[in-house]
Amino acid sequence: MGPPGHGRRGAERPAGRAARSNPPVRFDRLTAEAADDGWESPGPDRPAGPRTELARDASRTILTRNSSPDVPFDRSINPYRGCEHGCIYCFARPTHAWLGLSPGLDFETRLTMKPDAPALLRKELSRKGYAPAPVALGTNTDPYQPVERRLRLTRQILEVLAAFRHPFTITTKGAAVVDDIDIIAPEAAAGRARVAVSITTLDPRLARAMEPRAATPDRRLAALRALADAGIPASVMVAPVIPGLTDHEIEAILQAAREAGAVRAAYICLRLPLEVKDLFGDWLEAVLPGRAAKVRAAVRQIHGGRDYDPRWGTRMAGEGPIAELIGQRFSRAARRLSLDGPLPPLDCSAFEVPGQADRQLSLF
Repeated sequence: MGPPGHGRRGAERPAGRAARSNPPVRFDRLTAEAADDGWESPGPDRPAGPRTELARDASRTILTRNSSPDVPFDRSINPYRGCEHGCIYCFARPTHAWLGLSPGLDFETRLTMKPDAPALLRKELSRKGYAPAPVALGTNTDPYQPVERRLRLTRQILEVLAAFRHPFTITTKGAAVVDDIDIIAPEAAAGRARVAVSITTLDPRLARAMEPRAATPDRRLAALRALADAGIPASVMVAPVIPGLTDHEIEAILQAAREAGAVRAAYICLRLPLEVKDLFGDWLEAVLPGRAAKVRAAVRQIHGGRDYDPRWGTRMAGEGPIAELIGQRFSRAARRLSLDGPLPPLDCSAFEVPGQADRQLSLF
């Protein structure tokens, strides 16, 4: 049977959460349907929303490899599985099913952490024959989601990377990235680090509804400014662009990011794989019922009539008239604001296992 809390779609959203349901895990043979028997109605003695639960992840490796031709890195680190930011459109939600948990509320509330991540990373980087290449943080779930302020796993990972002089990139919707400027800035000065801040909308009310526990748009712009002031190459990711809902903000987001000190920009169109399709659809119907049909039609148009087209090369930007118009507008605005230039490659030449040079000298 699926995990507790599975319920009907379209239910009232729990306080501080984006998903309105816990759809069954697609690998389960049996499912459960929630029913209100009157005993668990919200009241003064019962919190309105589920609390965040944290479990230990027993993974024995920390570097995740990929060979996707449309992804600009071949290795990444995710210290957390699940994400308390709760972005309703998050393409990573379906990965929670591999844990036997729902991509709905479970993804936002039942997280796993990797407390052994720093030690595992040190071990993997120390292996004989390891060839360094930029490692990406924030490719699946956010390394600066709220729990990071307490656990500091991302910071410990950055300390290891800095000790090995290993290049890295960070992508985040969390303003807490500024807490680690003391580590990131020296690595950036050495050509080994850069950061991208993801901004979906400048409308705080829409952001609160779509991304209930991510940093507000203003705080993300402030983070961009702090990163830039520290000499860190800071980019803005307009992600996802949601046709019919946020695409009209492309130019405004790029302008605000440029004024905050961003040096480059990129974008990704909305993707709705597997369970995300229904979760996002339920959210639209509940929050923006008057626009739901228009948005869903536009999303299908950029993905060849489907909610999601998984083909490499088209899944990120889509295709067709709407996708082409989004791409043209983005390119023109980025060019006008000098946000379209290439960034120099990150330097891998200084990579060194700490203490290795001393051990080698001791042989003579």
